[in-house]
Amino acid sequence: MNPFLGELIGTALLVLLGNGVVANVVLTGTKGNNAGWIVITWGWGMAVFVAVFTVAAFSGAHINPAVTIGLAIAGKFEWASVPAYIAAQFLGAFIGAFLVWLFYRPHYAVTKDTDLKLATFCTAPAIRDTLSNLASEIVGTFVLVFAVLFLAVSVFGLGALDALPVGLLVLAIGLSLGGTTGYAINPARDLGPRIIHAILPMPGGKRDSDWGYAWIPVVGPIIGAILAGLLYLVLQDPGNIHFR
Repeated sequence: MNPFLGELIGTALLVLLGNGVVANVVLTGTKGNNAGWIVITWGWGMAVFVAVFTVAAFSGAHINPAVTIGLAIAGKFEWASVPAYIAAQFLGAFIGAFLVWLFYRPHYAVTKDTDLKLATFCTAPAIRDTLSNLASEIVGTFVLVFAVLFLAVSVFGLGALDALPVGLLVLAIGLSLGGTTGYAINPARDLGPRIIHAILPMPGGKRDSDWGYAWIPVVGPIIGAILAGLLYLVLQDPGNIHFR
């Protein structure tokens, strides 16, 4: 499997299982309805574990443009490969979101709350405050990327044996920092499914895709990744900062 396909499949698995657990918890009539935040955060953590374990040997399992950018800034990934990785991640996110829609279609039809339907595709803030929401995504992604940089063991990024620690890392971020914005911490995971929500017909009706907020889960994670990569460089070699 080539790295592009690895990133595509890994991100598709991430979104299928991650957004799938959200759908299981919030949509009407599911077995997991009203199971709560703990189930969602555990589901996302295990989604990361499955995705990373499955494709780490092929692509390093970045499955997140922020991780790819952070690794590149830290000199652990070639900048020339960044565009292809990000393209694969977005394509994978499209596929994963489509599969969630297909899988839970009967439950979308009986769910009246269109906000809950949107939540199965992308994030939204608990309290809308642009600076606070942006800061939440910056800090959450900083923690993710900074920790991942210390787990990165190969030219591609993560080794397969690092899958569980990364899953637990995402679980910790969700439990501790996810309550403000839903911890997108991944531009592809949020923007890709949001586009799919806008495109697909929704059984039982849908609301708009909240485009006024959509830039925050993209810009915030990128800023967080850049800061994490720069701090990693400073800590590794304070007197010789350079980009490779």
